[in-house]
Amino acid sequence: MHVHHLNCISTCPLGGSLMDHGPGSVIQRGHLTNHCLLIETNQELVLIDTGLGTRDVENPQGRLSSFFLSLVSPEFRLEMTALEQIKQMGFDPRDVRHIVLTHLDFDHAGGLDDFPQATVHMMRSERDSAVKQETWLDRQRFRPQQWSTQDQWKVYDAGEGESWFGFNRVQQLEGISSDIVLLPLLGHTLGHAGVAVNTGSKWLLQAGDAYFYHQEMNVLNPHCTPGLNLYQIMMEKDRKARLWNQDRLRELKRTHSEEVEIFCAHDVVEFEKLSGRSAEVPAEKILKWEKPKPFQEGRL
Repeated sequence: MHVHHLNCISTCPLGGSLMDHGPGSVIQRGHLTNHCLLIETNQELVLIDTGLGTRDVENPQGRLSSFFLSLVSPEFRLEMTALEQIKQMGFDPRDVRHIVLTHLDFDHAGGLDDFPQATVHMMRSERDSAVKQETWLDRQRFRPQQWSTQDQWKVYDAGEGESWFGFNRVQQLEGISSDIVLLPLLGHTLGHAGVAVNTGSKWLLQAGDAYFYHQEMNVLNPHCTPGLNLYQIMMEKDRKARLWNQDRLRELKRTHSEEVEIFCAHDVVEFEKLSGRSAEVPAEKILKWEKPKPFQEGRL
């Protein structure tokens, strides 16, 4: 497998350095990524999360809540959507046959519409919780306007697969290599999950929103910026489960750092370390691609 790191539209939350610990003042906006993975297999492309999509860029007021538009102020740059980055990398977006979601928050599922041919995989509890729209905050974060491909969703229950480094995993994802694993990491939402990818030399664990700041994975002195700590508390559906899973991720890092690379969805430091480029730059503008061999069908 070959794994590509994509930042699919940054968000700029209120709070400046209280959010990202950057050089800006607290009256400025912070800077967070939407870290997605594009995985090349022998037959197809698999996308891990979608970030915000082209329809979000074209019609943010109709797609997203005014509350989150004001709070996180996404940088609506069309070239940063997964669809456009995939095109510019030399791939045909129609070859994205599968999308695996950590969860259904608007900034992780906004690009689903851009891949109408893809089967979408997620936890059953995530689908059920999002569809219910029980609370005011649920209605702000889970946006049915982004769910045009709902008929192609496949859902899974926790605890049906073998253990992965001590974590429960779901059964093998239908139609996807066993080297891509869905791991329940509940807390941020009721069906939140991490996605682990076996690159051959090391596992990559995209932990979604299980944490937000790289120093939360500091095994000796874990800490978070005040703003992101408050944001996580505001967004959590199960505090006890969220904190327990953070503890488990730190223990995984302590005991298996040579075998597993852990990263979250929104940390700029982690994204730039793994991608080797600025989070402000689309993949095609920095990486030099050797023309890929065409898949059996659909590759440009």
